[in-house]
Amino acid sequence: MTVTGMAAGGGEILTTGGTGAGRGVGADRRLRRLAWHVTCLLLLAGLLYPMAWLLASSVKPANEILSSLSLLPRTVILDNYAEVFSGASGVSVWRFLANSLVVSVGSVIGNVVSCALAAYAFSWLRFRLRGPLFAFMIATIMLPIHVLLVPQYTVFQQLDLVDTFWPLILPKLLATDAFFVFLMVQFMRGLPRELGDAARIDGCGPVRVFAHIVLPLSRPALVTTAIFTFIWSWNDFLSQLIYLNTPDNYTLPLALRLFIDQTSQTSYGAMMAMSVLTLLPIGLFFFAFQRLLVEGVATTGMNG
Repeated sequence: MTVTGMAAGGGEILTTGGTGAGRGVGADRRLRRLAWHVTCLLLLAGLLYPMAWLLASSVKPANEILSSLSLLPRTVILDNYAEVFSGASGVSVWRFLANSLVVSVGSVIGNVVSCALAAYAFSWLRFRLRGPLFAFMIATIMLPIHVLLVPQYTVFQQLDLVDTFWPLILPKLLATDAFFVFLMVQFMRGLPRELGDAARIDGCGPVRVFAHIVLPLSRPALVTTAIFTFIWSWNDFLSQLIYLNTPDNYTLPLALRLFIDQTSQTSYGAMMAMSVLTLLPIGLFFFAFQRLLVEGVATTGMNG
């Protein structure tokens, strides 16, 4: 493209500008965008490959799982799922599913109720040593779970609660998860205090302020706590392995061990099928509450 103009002395000034430079910038931008999308797709494929391998292995014969490196099965069978639904060690898979639901739902109820009460006390109420107690509670996040296993197991053994669900649910009723208490405290501190002051002027006490004002406004934090508690409790293996001893009380993560036999052949196909069934409720739960999870994370202190 050529642009002609008049100079101050009456002469012409010839300015040449081509569209090639603009096209080059646009091409570079499209190339960078294409490289970025390809990189993201490769990372996504790497993250999803274990899931795809698990799904494919669940319909493979046992000898093909160990010998073949191909992702796609040469022979598709459903005997692995039939073996899973036939039960293991004389216990139905539905019993394992029910046990997992009892532990997970009980943990969700205990965590939401107890952590909400503790967070309300630390964020809205005024009492002596509130600051040091809150700091001490936050410091418990740094304690590894292995430090607490021996004393907790001793306590529950003395109470004759081992091989029951109570050791897995009862601590949740005592607001022992400091992370969720901290999350709710950060959210409740952002609620307008004027609402509480107006309620107290109308004669509401701390309990009614919590039930009618703070709790309804804290729905995003409560939903986030419920979702994360359900997922972590469902996938928990170490605590359930320690406290549950009989197959009748096993959850789905523990039931996977029943397909591993050190003295005879391990049923790898059934173990893969059982793994798929174990992950299926988590996937459905996440997709069902994905919007609420994003909303809760975006409106609590977890977003930094």
